[in-house]
Amino acid sequence: MPQIDLRPTLADPDDDPYLWLENVDGPQALAWVEAQNARTLARLDTPAYQADRDAIRTILDRPDNIPYVNRRGGLLYNLWRNAEHPRGLWRRTTIASYRSHATDWEILLDLDALATIENEDWVWAGASTLMPGHDRAILRLSKGGGDAVVLREFDLPTRTFVPDGFNLPEAKGGIDWLDRDTLLLMTALAGVTPSSYASTVRLWSRGTDPLTAPILFEAAPDSMSAWAGIDRATNTLYFVDQIGFYDAKTWIGDRTGPQQQLDLPTDISPSWDRGWLALRPRTEWTVGGHTHPPETVLGIGLDAFLAGSRAFQVLFKPEPRRAFGSFFWCAGRLVIALLDNLQPVHLVATPGEPWSIQPLDGLPAIGTVSVWSIDAEEDEADGTLMATVTTPIEPTTLLLLEPGTAPAILKRAPRTFDSQGAVVTQHEALSTGGERIPYVQVGPAKTTGDAPVYMSGYGGFGLPVLPGYNARTGKLWLERGGTVVSTSLRGGGEFGTWWHDAGRLANKPLSHDDFAAVATDLVRRGVTRPGRIAAEGGSNGGLLIANMLTRYPEHFGALFCTIPLIDMRRFHKLLAGASWMAEYGNPDEPTDWAFIQNFSAYHAATPGRPYPPTLIATTRKDDRVHPGHARKMAAKLQALGYDTLFYEPGAGGHGYGKDNAEVASFGSLGINFLRNAIGWT
Repeated sequence: MPQIDLRPTLADPDDDPYLWLENVDGPQALAWVEAQNARTLARLDTPAYQADRDAIRTILDRPDNIPYVNRRGGLLYNLWRNAEHPRGLWRRTTIASYRSHATDWEILLDLDALATIENEDWVWAGASTLMPGHDRAILRLSKGGGDAVVLREFDLPTRTFVPDGFNLPEAKGGIDWLDRDTLLLMTALAGVTPSSYASTVRLWSRGTDPLTAPILFEAAPDSMSAWAGIDRATNTLYFVDQIGFYDAKTWIGDRTGPQQQLDLPTDISPSWDRGWLALRPRTEWTVGGHTHPPETVLGIGLDAFLAGSRAFQVLFKPEPRRAFGSFFWCAGRLVIALLDNLQPVHLVATPGEPWSIQPLDGLPAIGTVSVWSIDAEEDEADGTLMATVTTPIEPTTLLLLEPGTAPAILKRAPRTFDSQGAVVTQHEALSTGGERIPYVQVGPAKTTGDAPVYMSGYGGFGLPVLPGYNARTGKLWLERGGTVVSTSLRGGGEFGTWWHDAGRLANKPLSHDDFAAVATDLVRRGVTRPGRIAAEGGSNGGLLIANMLTRYPEHFGALFCTIPLIDMRRFHKLLAGASWMAEYGNPDEPTDWAFIQNFSAYHAATPGRPYPPTLIATTRKDDRVHPGHARKMAAKLQALGYDTLFYEPGAGGHGYGKDNAEVASFGSLGINFLRNAIGWT
């Protein structure tokens, strides 16, 4: 029998025979991808999959879906995709019309028509409009859905692009308007960091070469990125050297460059508005004779701070399971989002001597609640907020919160699946170190010991995972009588910084232990058995799923691993990977590799293990997490003798597709694979 190629291995991690698959558009790599796609579709492109794909696309294209908006200059702007316009219509309306059942939209740009005329795979990535008139915009257009974008100046009154305007070829980066003829420019074309982001901030004047525009600010050579913006209330600029994912240095300055660095630890990102400053330290901070725990929110006058005062007022102090989520300014007030044992809480802090702190009234205390300012530009904010409220079995409701009034319902999302008989319950699994891991279970109340279970998780970058209404899993899993489980793993942000750090760097394997512990708890409680548990995760969640394969294969019946990080020996050398060393460590440092190797599934994969059926999927246009991770893992597993499937559509970016059709295809393919693999047809 031919000898099995085990490479790369933990003993020799740099002997990698699949490096050629990192050449994204290389002929050999593309031939391999096309052969893999054909093999996968031959197995999975069934009538059942096609019916599910069409059902999900119909849901995504429904005319009564909520059109989410932001306000600019008194008008509401929206990008709308449907079956007739899969790339989208950029449009706007009035608040009065938006409140009605038949909104009258003014079309600004038909992206599908533009793509046809220019023969380009345009995907909408946003727009920055010029205050106060909002008659000009810089559009961000992606080729296929990647993070890199083309910048093009657009004239709103004539609905035309400005031929000799602020136009820039494809690159990662962005802009901020200073005035009609001047931009702050951050582009990787004019200087790039090891993380593939812009390293400089330039002052780009109309009619000049952007790549030779004066440099106002430059990040350190090993930093993640440089960026800048304008505080229009004081007409000052701010400059940021983003050292790493969780660390930055900030300066205040003007059009000549930075003038004064803010005297802050690098793990504090300041936020100010209308003369007031809010801070949130990521680690314990002793200042002015006081020690503030991580995640404390502090307030002070900006001028007082710059003059040396450290007389902060504590606006929020965390507790073990009452954690800071985020904050933002709206018309001079600071809105603070919290999670109190995973339940939503929102506070409003009004600056003064002292600051006043009140709950944001009228929002539910259960479910998943998100709040934001309706205005795209803080300088135009009048205090009006928007909020969404959802649960796993109740569709999203969009609320309008105008100052001094009770929340009003603006829109309700349609009910897209039958949840009759499904109940929502919260549980805790006991994981490594005795930690209690929360999870939410949705499905039939009666346990059978054989329920088809769909699990998902993330556990990274301090991001909380909260259960909401999901059309895909609802329609294709819950409606058929299955059970859906959402997990809150260490490494996430559900309980604050300590919870994040408990699953970061050397602790990263603990977040993977947590996911396996939930699977074990589902069996212990009599809900199901291991062979009936299907699991999905993407990006950092793809790393999670890959480690379920190599570390806990006996816990699962099938795995769907999407847009994943897997090769943790080389992740920092691929695309934006260098920016994630704050989360995972530096593989070039022997002390770091000593723990990183414990969650590098690419190197840990070995033959003869009881690996469950696995589908690994990525997108070719993902310029954030390199598609080589998924390609190489699939190739190695197949070489080891496993019947691993691989799928890679040509577009989509760091997601499941560039339009509703692609999103429906990608997601439905995975769900059908999981259902079939666990024997649930």
